[in-house]
Amino acid sequence: MISSIFVDRPRLAIVNAIVMTIAGALAMTQMPVAQFPDVVPPQVLVTANFPGASAAVVESAVAQPLEAQIVGVDKMLYMKSTSANDGSYRLTVSFALGTNADTDTVNVNNRVQTALPQLPQEIQRQGITVRKQSSAILQFIGFSSDKHDSLFIANYITINVLDEISRIPGVGQAQLFARLKYSMRVWYDVQRLISLNVSPSDVAAAIEAQNVQAPTGRIGAPPVGDDQQFQMNVQTQGRLTTPEQFGEIVLRANPDGSLLRVRDVARV
Repeated sequence: MISSIFVDRPRLAIVNAIVMTIAGALAMTQMPVAQFPDVVPPQVLVTANFPGASAAVVESAVAQPLEAQIVGVDKMLYMKSTSANDGSYRLTVSFALGTNADTDTVNVNNRVQTALPQLPQEIQRQGITVRKQSSAILQFIGFSSDKHDSLFIANYITINVLDEISRIPGVGQAQLFARLKYSMRVWYDVQRLISLNVSPSDVAAAIEAQNVQAPTGRIGAPPVGDDQQFQMNVQTQGRLTTPEQFGEIVLRANPDGSLLRVRDVARV
């Protein structure tokens, strides 16, 4: 038998064991480590935000048109959506095991683009995010501070931490659960709006029209005369940044020459 060869020749057995040990050590450093096969279906996440809308409005204006187009996409198993009172919308589409997550993402995105014209202008302006995801969460990280509040911490993480984590090899997505962002808020005085015959949409339209970044061009740009030697870029103030600036936005010019401003009907 083969075993008797090594029993009768101990030196051959020792050399054989040494060779196998060296080969195994080299293989450990050179060969890739096999992973367990996927046991959960690949998923594609669709997110959108409808500012100011309730969960019922998000469900009727965003969820229904999107899901009507996405349902039945190739290799889809099931999908689950969440409409929240903060205007956020999340749709998770699960696909069959073994499908390519990149292909699934492209298929879902094609369906989303088909439904986009049916969505409100606010959704179209901000866009809809479609990305692949894994249901297996790698890690949760908690942040706290004795000197700063949760709003500062959330924005600090968004600016300085999320991008660093996302660039780590193997990390698919880094997500911040707290939805706290710096923003300019306008609280309407309803009685003043009614007495002055102004609607909330009029205020929102005025803010959108006057809070813009305008491209103003250059002075001395071609075509000009041969004696022109310099060009100057014209820079304007740009978007508004302080509550006082937003309060100065003009809502209406009255026949007597007076102006109705945002600060007259709202608190910024």
